[in-house]
Amino acid sequence: MTTVTAGLLLAAGAGRRYGRPKALVELDGEPLVRRAIRLLGDGGCAPVHVVLGAGADEVPDLPGAVPVRHDRWSDGLGSSLLRGLASLPADVPAAVVVLVDQPLLSPVAVRRVREAYADGAVVAVATYAGRPGHPILLTRRTWPLLSGYALGDRGARGLLRDRPDLVVEVPCDDVGSPADVDTPADLLRLRPVSDGSASGVALRW
Repeated sequence: MTTVTAGLLLAAGAGRRYGRPKALVELDGEPLVRRAIRLLGDGGCAPVHVVLGAGADEVPDLPGAVPVRHDRWSDGLGSSLLRGLASLPADVPAAVVVLVDQPLLSPVAVRRVREAYADGAVVAVATYAGRPGHPILLTRRTWPLLSGYALGDRGARGLLRDRPDLVVEVPCDDVGSPADVDTPADLLRLRPVSDGSASGVALRW
């Protein structure tokens, strides 16, 4: 059984190491921001909210998503997370959070963390080689706790560390990769694995 959950995409950063906002970067002819929206939609999330900041006026139309402007995006990832959660409708019980610069995440991983929530998880986090990554599902009861953790470029990681009693780990090694795109060289390295051929992972999109 699965439960309806929102999707939250954090895509507000300036991409200083890349040289431009990573929401605008393309992989296989598709902007990363649209790819991530598709990830959440294919994983069963609705509604999908996208936090935009740097380069927001250049972001293409986002079918299937609600854009959320964040004027204080330069405060860091934590402020984008809080802004995004605050934008969700009051009847949303949980949100699946992903980052725009991890294009090899899989909808299967999104569905797995949602299934963990349906089974009673308060926080469900995808793991790769035993390490926590994205997607992360956060139930509404945890959102007030994040104000003490989501500071600067820190998101929910501190909460996962301090409240292991709330966390269910969901292995996702077999369905994708949490590899980041921080520089143009990173993107070039990802292209050979976008279809799973180089990593041995068959991404189920």
